[in-house]
Amino acid sequence: MGRESMEEGLLTNEAEPTSNGAGGGGGGGDSTGNLSMPSSSIAGSSLTPVLVFSTFVAVCGSFCYGCSIGYSSPAETGIMEDLGLSMAAYSVFGSIMTIGGMVGAILSGRIADLIGRRCTMWFSEIFCSAGWLSIAFAKSALWLDIGRLSIGFGVGMICYVVPVYIAEITPKNHRGSFVSANQLMTTSGFALVYFIGTFISWRALAMISAVPSVVQIIGLFFIPESPRWLAKCGREKEFEAALKRLRGEDADISEEAADIIDYIETLEQQTEASFLELFHRRYSNALIVGVGLMLLQQLGGNGPMAYYATNIFEAAGVSSTIGLQISAIIQIPVAIGGLLLMDRSGRRPLLLVSASGMCFSCFIIGISFCFKESPHLKALTPVLALTGSLVAATAFTIGLGGIPWIIMSEIFPINVKAQAGSLVTLVNWSTSWITTYTFNFMMEWSSAGTFFFFSGVGGLTVLFVAKLVPETKGRTLEEIQASLAPFL
Repeated sequence: MGRESMEEGLLTNEAEPTSNGAGGGGGGGDSTGNLSMPSSSIAGSSLTPVLVFSTFVAVCGSFCYGCSIGYSSPAETGIMEDLGLSMAAYSVFGSIMTIGGMVGAILSGRIADLIGRRCTMWFSEIFCSAGWLSIAFAKSALWLDIGRLSIGFGVGMICYVVPVYIAEITPKNHRGSFVSANQLMTTSGFALVYFIGTFISWRALAMISAVPSVVQIIGLFFIPESPRWLAKCGREKEFEAALKRLRGEDADISEEAADIIDYIETLEQQTEASFLELFHRRYSNALIVGVGLMLLQQLGGNGPMAYYATNIFEAAGVSSTIGLQISAIIQIPVAIGGLLLMDRSGRRPLLLVSASGMCFSCFIIGISFCFKESPHLKALTPVLALTGSLVAATAFTIGLGGIPWIIMSEIFPINVKAQAGSLVTLVNWSTSWITTYTFNFMMEWSSAGTFFFFSGVGGLTVLFVAKLVPETKGRTLEEIQASLAPFL
């Protein structure tokens, strides 16, 4: 009864100011008045220097992730020539990061729960820094693969802990924009290595890619731990001090602090935080949304299109240097636009536009490869392939690239966030491995058919978002989680 009353209070008090209340009936439980969510105090929270700096330090990890995604394409020619690697050996180097990512994903939630969000970021960047140095000074394929595997393990944890940390420290009215800075920095890292990788050596590129890891390792000593994690651990004094730092010394945090603690205490008293608990009916909606978005994000083909962009451009008769540079230039402005729109238009509209764009652009690329077989239309192949690739990069960046991670950080209650985060991150990385590993085989089977498949996944994503994905803009984490878990 205590938990039901609390959820009624969450939904009833948030429904009026946000118009997003998910709930049903229950208008007047006895505890409703005692558990009003801090809509006024949170909404009025200012953007403090500590909050901005903490977010910047966190997304340095996202920048490292972007560098790791984009590194293999511009470095391909140089590495193969300098170390005498075969295409098969380089394919191992390109894809082995996803193996490390799967291991990191499995451990990410549990590690973040045990040692905290901040220490987990520090731990992950140790592996990333060591990995980049291993690649930069590699004398053989073995050290390349060890470095890439280490980076994969690090960024596998980063993909989970960075959006979770930002979501847990940010007021609800700024959460979308701040968490989408995760995608902005991922895109920036990706674009940086894509662009400068065409001018400098692969060893220098690896050293540059290590810089954000070092910056984050240093910066983590100066930012607060997640207040919600501290509250979950029962460290109330540290929780209040961290929340005070983030909201400003003059801010009144009493209402927000009390509601966070009450919510967490109720969850922990009446829920077994085991992995099997995650598959209880009460979490089914959140699990379907989280896993579904991660599956569709990777099955849509952006991963192999990024890893093997050079091969795709060359197969279509486009200069790989020009293609990579143009892709790098357009993605950062698009990511900035997505960040600005996140808390204005909401998550769902951006996801729908993004999925529709991926569907259309992959169809255009598929058509371009069909034209390649026709003597009369062959000349259109490079133009259509380049246009489709740029539209795909734009569409993915504005929505599907970052929003699934934002929603993942919002929809799972803190008592199962570790298990759920590990699961959905594992799904993301394992699906990424499948698509990157099979991509070359699919291209040998049919270049056009490969992109028509990706286009079909884009269409399926549109339907999935329209039918199942909730809008989370302007709602507290507690309200979102209560609306998705009506039996909590």
